Amino acid sequence: MPRQVGAWRRPLRERGAFAGAGPFFMQDWLQWDVFETQEPNTMKILVPIKRVVDYNVRVKVKSDGSGVETEGVKMSINPFDEIALEEALRIKEAGNAEEVVVCSIGGKDCQQQLRTGLAMGADRALHVTTDEAVQPLAAARILLELIEKEGPEIVFLGKQAIDDDNSQTGQMLAALWERPQATFASKVELADGKATITREVDAGLERLEVDLPAVLTSDLRLNEPRFVKLPDIMKAKRKQLDEIALDELDVDAGAQLEVTAYEPPPTRSGGRILESARELVDELKNKGLL
Repeated sequence: MPRQVGAWRRPLRERGAFAGAGPFFMQDWLQWDVFETQEPNTMKILVPIKRVVDYNVRVKVKSDGSGVETEGVKMSINPFDEIALEEALRIKEAGNAEEVVVCSIGGKDCQQQLRTGLAMGADRALHVTTDEAVQPLAAARILLELIEKEGPEIVFLGKQAIDDDNSQTGQMLAALWERPQATFASKVELADGKATITREVDAGLERLEVDLPAVLTSDLRLNEPRFVKLPDIMKAKRKQLDEIALDELDVDAGAQLEVTAYEPPPTRSGGRILESARELVDELKNKGLL
């Protein structure tokens, strides 16, 4: 709510009053100017990020099929999460939020990505430590615990992680939190305690309006994340990063699915140039495709 403040204003007739230029009245020179100022914005935005193999790296499956090679491989913030963090920072810079908190779930190595998030401009970082792989439902349950501790108005995630492409955590979190969700956002507008989201659909663009608090997820076209400069990296080392052991949270983080093996896609055979449509039809029939 707006609050009223005021200030004494200097007299308009002060010189003439003291010089005997006319009757002197207190209201002529002591006037209380009342005006309204807005209460400071206290909105908090929580941005979960995931450590993944950098999108420029060619992914290789381990020789025993037990997973993907990560030894000596460049790791980065999941690109969609980075876009979500950038949008949260822009919301704060526009004066619509007071604090941006970045969080991650995983081993010690996740702190590298959290520091990158702090260098981008996040105010604080939370690290839920665990050496076990965390599936989407478990991640949503962990994030719900962080929400209860932090009380954010917006939880802003990437629409999916590029390592498993599940696109499930945001939706599951909204269901557990029992709050609205607006996914695949390509534009975000905030006003009057609501978020208006523009999202791309098959038929064009769709606009959704949700009450806050809410869960939002970012699409690729929402923004272009900022470049992190060296001075910002140095400042990030002094920012607060809190560790929370997964065992300290009342969360069932057990796996719901079992991955039995990984295998690379089959090697594509070379193409052929056919001379006519009839030859193409015959070839398709020979392969049992027609």
